[in-house]
Amino acid sequence: MNETILETDDYDNPWKEAITLYFPSFIQFYFPEIYQRIDWSYPPEFLDKELQTIVRDSETGKQYADKLVKVRELNGQETWVLIHIEIQSQKDAKLTTRIYFYYTRILDTYGQPVVSLVILADKNKNWKPQEHKLEKWGCEMVLKFPVVKLLDYNLEELENSNNPFAIITLAHLTTLKNKHKPKQRYEGKIKLVKKLYQAGYSRKDILELFRLIDWIINLPKNWQTKFDQDLNEFEEERKMPYLTSIERSALERGEIKKSREDILEVLQIRFNSVPESLINLVNEINDQQILKDLLRQAVITVSLTEFEAFLNSLNASN
Repeated sequence: MNETILETDDYDNPWKEAITLYFPSFIQFYFPEIYQRIDWSYPPEFLDKELQTIVRDSETGKQYADKLVKVRELNGQETWVLIHIEIQSQKDAKLTTRIYFYYTRILDTYGQPVVSLVILADKNKNWKPQEHKLEKWGCEMVLKFPVVKLLDYNLEELENSNNPFAIITLAHLTTLKNKHKPKQRYEGKIKLVKKLYQAGYSRKDILELFRLIDWIINLPKNWQTKFDQDLNEFEEERKMPYLTSIERSALERGEIKKSREDILEVLQIRFNSVPESLINLVNEINDQQILKDLLRQAVITVSLTEFEAFLNSLNASN
């Protein structure tokens, strides 16, 4: 089988969406002690606009703090939960500074108690920062924060858990550990999807988690074709056709629409307004890989003119 090598993976967006969809499960799985302190009878409130304001006004560059969520404690107090998702292959000396910056900005701007939670999803086993410390002439400030390292999880325990974030963690580790191993990625992906059917999830959760797994574990076209064929056979054997061809097409269209929206949102945040002509060009694109490339370019481009030139070059090469 022709094993095309995948050079890029999208981690940030599926993680953000998974947290939005399954926030209580996220807290329960990674931070069980905090889970016990939250009054879950009050729905969590996602404060994306507040977080965007802080990021836009800062000089820290790329947005690393992915989610800001308001919850209510059992004692009735409102608490703002800041979640950092760090997706990188090596340690970052600036991480603790960013956590401190966001923490103090939220506290100063909104006057709300803040809890910073950090998920380290990188490949460096020995890197696990847990505090930010400033000291000068006897004056000292220390900010400590809870940290979860995905590499620390036992694979067998993950496979035996039905929490959605056990699935997400397995999917992430499958991709992280098999960057240039499409066969191993395929094997991990088909195993995870079969687990969805066997674990007693509802049809809705199967569809949602399938979409997230499919998003995280990216396969070359040849291996994706094999995956689709094997999954069809598995569904027929179990008489559980949850993912009909129509639904899969709808899921794919949904991902394309979401990718377009993400690109335009990044450009809007960075440049305040986006010309209608450029919006139309982005909305005409149906290739998911091109959209992934455009999203990365939207983050780093210095101008809308440069971004449009990049878009046109991608269209010309395809």
